[in-house]
Amino acid sequence: MKKYAIIDVETTGGAARYERITEIAIVIHDGVKVLDTFSTLLNPERRIPWGITQITGINDEMVAHAPKFFEVAKQIVELTQGAIFVAHNATFDYNFIKEEFARLGYTYSRPQLCTVRLSRMVFPGLPSYSLSNLKRHFGIAAERSHRALDDTLATVELFERILAEQEGLGSIKAFVNHGIREAKLPQHITLERLHAIPEACGVYYLHDEQGEVIYVGKSLNIRKRLFEHFADSTPKGEKMRTGVVELSYEVTGSELVALLLESAEIKRLQPRINRAQRLRNHTGCIFTYTDQNGYRCLAFGKNTARNAKKLTLIADYPKVESARAHLHSLVRQHELCHRLAHLDASDRACFHYSIKKCRGACVGEESPEAYNERVEEALSQINKRLSGSYFIVDKGRSEQDKSVIGVQEGRYAGFGYIDTESGAFTNAEDLLECLRIPYSDPDAPRIIYNFMESGKNLKTISF
Repeated sequence: MKKYAIIDVETTGGAARYERITEIAIVIHDGVKVLDTFSTLLNPERRIPWGITQITGINDEMVAHAPKFFEVAKQIVELTQGAIFVAHNATFDYNFIKEEFARLGYTYSRPQLCTVRLSRMVFPGLPSYSLSNLKRHFGIAAERSHRALDDTLATVELFERILAEQEGLGSIKAFVNHGIREAKLPQHITLERLHAIPEACGVYYLHDEQGEVIYVGKSLNIRKRLFEHFADSTPKGEKMRTGVVELSYEVTGSELVALLLESAEIKRLQPRINRAQRLRNHTGCIFTYTDQNGYRCLAFGKNTARNAKKLTLIADYPKVESARAHLHSLVRQHELCHRLAHLDASDRACFHYSIKKCRGACVGEESPEAYNERVEEALSQINKRLSGSYFIVDKGRSEQDKSVIGVQEGRYAGFGYIDTESGAFTNAEDLLECLRIPYSDPDAPRIIYNFMESGKNLKTISF
């Protein structure tokens, strides 16, 4: 029997990670009728803001003697066990409940359905899909808005209207399972297994029958990304599913840590699907080297093992043509020699020397010292090397910790986690001690540089 847990919560604010639940209501439904109802105020163990009281009518006095979340947690688990979590704007309610359980050290995981999304699909063209406007549109009676039980009962009636539509059940199944049919899943991976994976940022691994990792990926939402992989009907998607017997993951919390871990793990494990994708999708690069006459030369090409062995990688690009275009722009801007930048195939003076746009490095008229100074100026615009010693502090795996990424004398020193209550954020020795020694990854400095340049406004601590 299919079971739905239709839920609404009232809270002290909008951020699940920092605010708390003040009221919860749960209606258990089998798709035909209501089976059970649960509702209670909750003591959030903090003051309720005046603005929230104006919206919900719930004040500090009302919750002073109400149970705390941990006192009803077991009942919530038992009520919703085996049920699909249904709510109007489900992400909001689900994240609050998940965070409350996380504070207790418990991972709460349920498949979800959002009646906002379902309403848009089943009742297209309405001016608004807020619960209050849908109640008005359908004539759904509810005594009070922004109270958990009343909003839950209104959502129940809305959900029953959705179920009554001819395509309702089929559409709902697709929404719950992200479009995956059981038959499309690898033999040993079930929908229940996928639903149990956290909706968190991290790195995931696909394993074959021998336990070997055949693919490593990174996502801000591991569960969602895996659903997307297994729902993909393209040849790439088929390849991802073939031979997968097990999956594993590591929650990082921090996107930067996930990027660093993914890159290092691909190099350490050499998964065959990642290798195949890299062979098909070479990135363009700008390289540098010094010739026998002491001139600093530039070149563009593919990021191959052969080029990486002979040349120094300066920057990479989505395509070789992108690298060539940027190199051409730098050469023109700094009046560099087109032949020494591999943009002119001449074996003597380059064409631009004849039109006075090259200062003659190609024929020895300009000294290596003078020429190389301008090359360094050009490279400074694109060089993505790290410098200095500092820690980057980012999101952790839970509310109780923070991630720490270390850069020491311009070198990537690893990442780790530290308890937010330990007071160690002012102690460089403790922060260095918490770092996991990284697998050698020449791409790590570029990853850190690009992430810091993307405007994420991360906290840094110099040492």
